[in-house]
Formats: sequence, C-alpha cells, structure tokens
Amino acid sequence: MKPHIPQKLPLDGIAWESLIPTMSEANQTVARYDGVLYGVPNPRVLLSPLTTQEAVLSSRIEGTRTTFDEVLKFEAGEIVGDEKRQDIQEVLNYRRALREAEQELDNRPFNINLLLKLHAILLEGVRGRYKGRGKFRTIQNYIAPPGVGIEEAFYVPPEPSRVMDYMDNWEKYYHAPERDRLVQLAVIHAQFELIHPFVDGNGRIGRMLIPLFLKEVGILLRPTFYISAYFEAHRKEYYHLLRELDDTESWNRWISFFLEAVKVQARDNTEKALGIIALYSRLKNEVIDVTRSQYAVPLLDHLFRQPILAPNKLIEENDMPSKPTVMSLLSSLKEARILEILREPSGRRPQILALVELVNLCEGKKVF
Repeated sequence: MKPHIPQKLPLDGIAWESLIPTMSEANQTVARYDGVLYGVPNPRVLLSPLTTQEAVLSSRIEGTRTTFDEVLKFEAGEIVGDEKRQDIQEVLNYRRALREAEQELDNRPFNINLLLKLHAILLEGVRGRYKGRGKFRTIQNYIAPPGVGIEEAFYVPPEPSRVMDYMDNWEKYYHAPERDRLVQLAVIHAQFELIHPFVDGNGRIGRMLIPLFLKEVGILLRPTFYISAYFEAHRKEYYHLLRELDDTESWNRWISFFLEAVKVQARDNTEKALGIIALYSRLKNEVIDVTRSQYAVPLLDHLFRQPILAPNKLIEENDMPSKPTVMSLLSSLKEARILEILREPSGRRPQILALVELVNLCEGKKVF
C-alpha cells in the first residue's frame, strides 16, 4: 500500500446545505452545555472527575486497559503491577497534558510548539516514550494488526518528508475563519489523524484537540468537552470513516458522523454536569450539617477533586487541619454514609474511601 496523499485544506465540496439540520442541532446542544458550564461553581474542582474519565476513555480507544475507578484507586495509593501502572500512567499523562494546554491557551493561541509539548507530556515515562516523544516522525508509519506488514496495512499516512508541509497547512486552517466551527473541527480532527504526524499517540492527541479548539474559538468557556465516550461506543464506525476519507462524499459522511457525536455527547455532558452541580449542592449542606466544621467545604472540594482517596494523602493538603481533626471529619462522613470504605487498612496499605455517588454519576452506572 502506498502512502496516502490527503487533500489540502480548506476542503472543496462540503455539503453545507444538507448539513444544516445536523449543524443546527449540534451547535444548539453545545451552546446549552456551555450555559451549564457558566453555572458551575469552581469548575476545576467539580469537573475534575469528568476530565479523568475522558482521559480513561480516550486512552481505552487506543487499547489501554484500565478503568476510571482503577485510576482513582491508584492515585489514592493502591498498589498495582507494572503493566497496569503503565496503563494508568498513560491516562494520567493525558489528563496532565490537557490541563497544561488549558493553562497555555489562557496566554497564547494554539500552535505547533504547544502540540509538540503536549505529545512529549503524553508519552513521558510510558510505552512509546522512545518513539520520537515531542517530535514529528521522520520514519514511515502505518496502521495494521500486530505482525502485519505495510503491504497489508489498513492505512499508510503521508511520507515523513511531507509531514511538515501538511502540518503547516493544517495549522493555518485551524486558525482560519470557517462557515461553521463544528464542521471545521470535524475536518481538523480527521485531517490530523490522516497526517498521523507522530510515530505514536496520534489518536489521543487528535481527540485532545477537540475541547481545546472549542475553548479557543469561544464556543466553550473551558476545554471540558468529553467526546471519547461516543467514539468508544462507535469505535468501528469511527475508524472506518476516518480510514476511507478520500473524496467529497466520504468527507461529508465523516462530518455528519462527527456532528452527531458532538450533539449526543453535548447532551450527555450537560446531564452529567447538572447532576454534579446538584450533588455538590446537596452534599455541601449535608457535610456542613454533619461536621459543623469550618473545613466542611474545603473537605468536600477535595472529595470532588479526588472521589476515591486515602486519608493519609488528604492530611498532606495545605488547606486541611491537623491529622486528628481530618480523621474526625472523615469518621463523621463515614457514619453519615456520605463516604464508603472501599478497603480497610492492612500493613502498609492505607484505608481507601470513596464518594460513591460521584463515582457512579461520572461512570453513568453503579460501580460500587
């Protein structure tokens, strides 16, 4: 199979008229979600679990085998094997890269240097760290099942000598005006995957670009748009549509699929954000009532930031009181069944507690 030669951007032949109904619905649902974001008190705290879940799902699409609760348990001090640790670290790197990008975008526009920086963070200390971390590829890569050569590959990206030219064109389109920003984002995401500029990590970086673009063009207040759940649920179609991109008809099919993904996930994101706001509001009153402490709200904020935690790590936080006071507060929350015990302490293994309602809400199902 020969290396693919993508079309340069902007595309010719986008079926704008036929896309109007889907564009309209997608833009309306995203706007409603953005309205909810404006009402989230302290979004860095309340939406933190959803950011972790997005990192889990985006990594899972690429074959990483870990779950939302496993990541949270690991951060609470759970001991895991080397292979599981690698999977979890990939998720944590994804989350760290997304947060780094958010800080950068507060000061300057998205650019290629930031893209390379995010890739370096993504592959730090994990599988793929020796595959050109933070650099565009200089070798020919291809997508195929394990053990299959390039001749039978699903997809062969452009030759490495053409990567910089394509990425320069891609970056210009990223910052160019367009008739509809969501359609533009569909093209940006797909073209990035077609170029496949890195040896490893292209899928995760490509999905990370989605919330970053939505923030930069002013569609969302914060880069907190979680789309990987839809791509994970429709993985075969997602990959099939990307790999067949070659002409006007295939591009319009991809754009329709992407707009549907945005619409569905905007609704899901809205429901979860509203659920988190309602849960926080209710638990705030309950925690204050149960603890009668000036530390009630800071404690609750920590629980939303880290809904599975070990008491010894909470004690280390700067805004928390003395160890006896923290343990007393946690004891009160356990008695009130606000916190559940996931594991009792044993030897060097600490006790692990969970804000079960929040974990189940983020997962959309009963985990504990």
